[in-house]
Amino acid sequence: MTETILANATLVLPAETLRGQIRLRDGIVADIAGGAQLPAGAIDCGGDLVLPGLIELHTDNLERHLQPRPRAYWPHQAAIIAHDAELAAMGITTVFDALRVGSIVSDPEANYGEYARELASEIMGLRAQGVLRISHFLHLRAEICSETLVDEMARFGPEDRVGIVSLMDHTPGERQFRDLSKLRDYYTGRFAMTDAMFEIHVAQMTALRDRLGERHERTAVAEARRYGATLASHDDTTAAQVAVSAAHGVHFAEFPTTEEAARACRDHGILVMMGAPNLVRGGSHSGNVAAAALADEGLLDILSSDYVPSSLLTGALMLGDQWGDLARGVATVTQAPARATGLADRGRLQVGARADVIRVARIGAAAAVRGTWVQGRRV
Repeated sequence: MTETILANATLVLPAETLRGQIRLRDGIVADIAGGAQLPAGAIDCGGDLVLPGLIELHTDNLERHLQPRPRAYWPHQAAIIAHDAELAAMGITTVFDALRVGSIVSDPEANYGEYARELASEIMGLRAQGVLRISHFLHLRAEICSETLVDEMARFGPEDRVGIVSLMDHTPGERQFRDLSKLRDYYTGRFAMTDAMFEIHVAQMTALRDRLGERHERTAVAEARRYGATLASHDDTTAAQVAVSAAHGVHFAEFPTTEEAARACRDHGILVMMGAPNLVRGGSHSGNVAAAALADEGLLDILSSDYVPSSLLTGALMLGDQWGDLARGVATVTQAPARATGLADRGRLQVGARADVIRVARIGAAAAVRGTWVQGRRV
């Protein structure tokens, strides 16, 4: 029997906070009790917060480790291990690794080749060896504007731990980048495109959407069902787009770009996920709706760290302050993402739940993770 006791802690329970202790035994939460007593052998948390481990549904962090500079590629296993360790250090104990499916193979210069199947096998291989510190699932980002989506998705199955499929429509002039000038700034800045190259890109992507978009969307929805995965939309902008998402059976919406879309999601019973960097920075870097504004309107259910792993914890604590309810803020990165993806065993401090737990010290407006336990084992 392995046992850890975290005592003299501020426990963030599903609906309240409690000064007390939590006992982790054999991978689950064995007991929760109030009071400031320190049992023999307990870790004295000195009043630090003790939270459920954070659950990340959409992160680009692995891609950053795989390609730390444009066209500078890193060995896959080293990148996966570094990504896993970084997330553990940020208090994330469950991650859905976002992998793009759908490539452009007719243009070798597009830098948009196929990689998901190979990388997924490497992630799951390291998991099977017990190398990874936290729990990994897959999130397949189905690129509607691509050439190979159907074939790539066919290479995955129910055995691959695909927990999420998201419908990613990056048609220029739609959704996140309705304003083509902002899209131009993004591509010329990130990929050093000339204006002429950008115009060619816009024409190619629009043609792909016109030619293959409907087939790809149908395929992604059907494959999500075959995998047993949760279906998500991405960058919904209008009520009409949300209605289409609802008809597909979308369960949560990633980063709706307008309040109109967020309200339509609420009307259709679709959960709203926003980027924690949007919240931390005080607004969207693309000029879309601010996460804080949706939180004020009661239209925000889940946070994602998106491209900054540390933002998940910071954002949850900021929401707790904004709402005057720490448990509610923490739920956006624990209970809510667990429910959205059908993970009934985690996401809350509760007797019998999986012992994924973090200890956190608040330092002004920031926070420091002082310990991460996955199934009761400190990682």
